[in-house]
Amino acid sequence: MSSQTSAATAAPKPIMSHRQILFVIFGLMAGMFLSALDQTVVGTAIRTIGDDLHGLSQQAWVTTGYLILSTISTPIYGKLSDIFGRRPLFIIAIGIFIVGSILASFSTSMLELAAFRAIQGLGAGGLMSMPLAIMGDMLAPRERAKYQGYFLAVFGISSLIGPLIGGLFAGANQILWIAGWRWVFLINVPIGIAALFMVLRFLHLPKHDRGSARIDWWGAAGVIVALVPLLLVAEQGRDWGWGSAASISCYVIGAVGIIAFIFIEMAMKDDALIPLKLFRSSTFSMATVMGVLVGFGMFGAMLTLPLYLQIVLGSSPTLSGLQLLPMILGLMISSIASGQIIARTGHYRQFPIIGTAMLAGGFFYLTFLKFGDSYWFIAGAMLLIGLGLGQLMQTLTIASQNSVGLRDMGVATSASTFFRQIGGTLGTAVLLSLLFTVFPTNIQTALTDKPTLTSALDAALTPSVASAPENKQIMEQAYTPIISKATARTQQALQKSVDGAKAAATQAVAGQVAAGHIPPQAQAQAEAAAQQQAIQTAATKIEAQAPYAKVASDGTVTLDFSDPAARSAFVDTLVPVVQTQLKKGTGTNDTSATNDTSFLNNADPRLSKPFLVAFNNSAVQVYWVAMFVVLVAFILSLFFKTPPLRAKSALQEAADASAEAAAAREGAEAGERQPVPVGAMASAGPDAAAREELEETDLGLIASRVAGETGALIEPVVDTASVAAQRPRPAVD
Repeated sequence: MSSQTSAATAAPKPIMSHRQILFVIFGLMAGMFLSALDQTVVGTAIRTIGDDLHGLSQQAWVTTGYLILSTISTPIYGKLSDIFGRRPLFIIAIGIFIVGSILASFSTSMLELAAFRAIQGLGAGGLMSMPLAIMGDMLAPRERAKYQGYFLAVFGISSLIGPLIGGLFAGANQILWIAGWRWVFLINVPIGIAALFMVLRFLHLPKHDRGSARIDWWGAAGVIVALVPLLLVAEQGRDWGWGSAASISCYVIGAVGIIAFIFIEMAMKDDALIPLKLFRSSTFSMATVMGVLVGFGMFGAMLTLPLYLQIVLGSSPTLSGLQLLPMILGLMISSIASGQIIARTGHYRQFPIIGTAMLAGGFFYLTFLKFGDSYWFIAGAMLLIGLGLGQLMQTLTIASQNSVGLRDMGVATSASTFFRQIGGTLGTAVLLSLLFTVFPTNIQTALTDKPTLTSALDAALTPSVASAPENKQIMEQAYTPIISKATARTQQALQKSVDGAKAAATQAVAGQVAAGHIPPQAQAQAEAAAQQQAIQTAATKIEAQAPYAKVASDGTVTLDFSDPAARSAFVDTLVPVVQTQLKKGTGTNDTSATNDTSFLNNADPRLSKPFLVAFNNSAVQVYWVAMFVVLVAFILSLFFKTPPLRAKSALQEAADASAEAAAAREGAEAGERQPVPVGAMASAGPDAAAREELEETDLGLIASRVAGETGALIEPVVDTASVAAQRPRPAVD
């Protein structure tokens, strides 16, 4: 009996060797590289794409469409992978992503691109959640830090070469007779095929019985009904009006969808898309809420950084991507450091607190950003943001996975990713909408600044500047409407004075003819002479008062701004008029001027400054909102309870539970086949009998308890908690 007990309690053989784990990680890295590279490349080239398709202000649709589908599909992938296995779902995700990439390369408008990016998002939902679930299966929470460096290398490499690839494609007019930016999506095809090969070759996990379960299609429908209207109104609310009938309809449909989703999940119980039992764990619940808030601030605000670098600092798409490296560096440093500390100590409560504090500090740092600040000011903020994110990304996921067992590993991981993506999607839609809503207003505000407006108008009135090809678009977009109205009004007033002088001279001659001072036959000659004299007198007076005005010999008035002094005089009279109009709100808030910002490229700095100042101020408003959202997450982190991390992986715990259950069953069968001789228990003494009974009972309890705690799908065949009661007991004399 003791030999059976020692065998059952001996340390089990690891279910996967280090070599097998590395092969699986190679497959996961291939899929994650595909998704990470795509996001980096597209983020670098999005401005060029938006300008070419004439819809930069619709960029939120492109990003939001991708995030909506990836968000909705994430819990579906998690639940299906719990039923059918991780590997087939991961392969399907890669295939869908490749198809979406091919379609995106044929886009002819930003709305088409948004639709095809949504298909990519459908595949990306699996690319983002499956690797995390697989890691949760095969590695213990404390052990994952040892392998974290491999995944950080993927993100580091994609962050390094992504901007180079994106900038190369965005900056090329054509590559192989195809527009350069379309290769941003076509490049995913060979990379995706290579990733698919690596997954098929290396991604092999131990199989175990997953049982049967219902697929929660109604829950998936509820997610769609709840999320799509809310995200739609977040994007279009500024155009519809937040209190319009369309917006109110979206609010109502979204609320109904949320309520219906909750009731559906309650009815589906363990088969639910997101089982509500997960939220009984305070650790999972708090990690989920913090993930939503961090995702809101992180995704929404970070999307403005590449735009800021390209628009305000004038960086190329390639350079702007490389300029994001301080954030990547901070992320890698803090992620590796926190991972090693977690692996050695098993404690991780401090990292959400420090991470949210650093993230909020980084956004607060950016609120002091001013037009004219150097790149290094922004680099410091990006480093601080990266240091914060590195402590949050893996910690919140590990906390969520540590609160469940193997049976719920996929759905818990996908739920954690799902809610973080909800926050990111809402943050993207809301904060980018905020950015482009306040942008036109901030342009007007920037133009009310007298030095800025004076400099811009002086440049716009300079003939050599106004006629320069690089300034043509910015002149048509912003300054020609202002200049043409002002010059036309001024010219008409001056022409009226000259015409009045000519009319007065003609009338005076007619009076002299009527008085008989001038013979009627000389009237025409006298009128011509009088008009010429009147023109000369008026010209002298006009040119003294308005040196930019020129009066021709026939009395035609023209405006000439080639002389700096004369131009300055006209600008001095024009500035107060324009300021008054802008302060009264007679300017337009039409965002059509922000659909294509390519007119800022190489434009005269005096002309582009109001736009750049306005974009800077708009971005600062976004950073304020992001900072307050992250501060809420910081406050919640102070109350974040973190139980100790498990020392075994979910797969290992399930295997151990199965082995212990099998050992208990074999022990019970052996007892039935070999009954103890009569008197044996008595000869051994009462202490030995009690010890054997306790030993057998403990073995069953251990198996049952481990199976229950890990959520193992392989349940004990017999009721191991009562093994001792089932075994025949000899009579004691």
